[in-house]
Amino acid sequence: MKTSIKEEFNANHGFLNTRDIRSRNEWRELRKLQDDNTIVKVKKGLYRLNDVECDQKVEVAKIIPDGVFCLFTSWQYYNLSVYNPFEFYVAVRKKQKLILPAYPPVKLCYWIDKFYLLGIIEINIDNQFVKIYDLEKSVCDAVRFRNKVGIDITSEILKNYLKRKDKNLSLLWQYSRLLRIEKVMREAVTLML
Repeated sequence: MKTSIKEEFNANHGFLNTRDIRSRNEWRELRKLQDDNTIVKVKKGLYRLNDVECDQKVEVAKIIPDGVFCLFTSWQYYNLSVYNPFEFYVAVRKKQKLILPAYPPVKLCYWIDKFYLLGIIEINIDNQFVKIYDLEKSVCDAVRFRNKVGIDITSEILKNYLKRKDKNLSLLWQYSRLLRIEKVMREAVTLML
C-alpha cells in the first residue's frame, strides 16, 4: 500500500495518473506538489515529476496509452531513414477521440483495425514499455504510403532494410499480402537488389 503521492510517482517511474488517487489527502498532496513546482501537468489527468528525465517517446506513450509509434518515428528508431521528424507519429484506432497537449508535438494517424493491429511490439525505453510497429510492418508502411512520404524516403527505407542482417523477408511478404501491397513491394525490392 502506497503511503504518499510521492511514492506513487516513484512506483510509476515519475508519472501519476489521477485515476490512481484515492483520497482527499492525496489530492491535497498533489496540489501542493504542483504549487511547489515539484510536478508538471503533462495533460489532463497525467502528471510527471519535474526532476525525472525520460525519453520523450515514453511521455508520448503515457499521453496516448493505446497509441503505436509508426511511420517516421519507427523508421528513425530502426535507423531506416536519416530524416528526423519534428513530431512523433502515432497510430491510433480510426474512431478514437483524443485531446493532446501542445507539447510534445504528435501527428496522429487514424487507422482501421486491419492496419492498426498488425505488427505491434513493445520495446523498452528507460525501463518503460512503449508500443511500436515491428521492422517489417514499418517497411510495409513506407511502401503503403509511398505517395505521401515520397519515393526518395521509401527507397532509402527499402535500401537500408535490405542491408540489415536481422531482416525477415518471409514476414515482409506476409505483411505485404495482408496489406494488399505485395505486387508493389516485390517490384520495389526487385529494383533494389
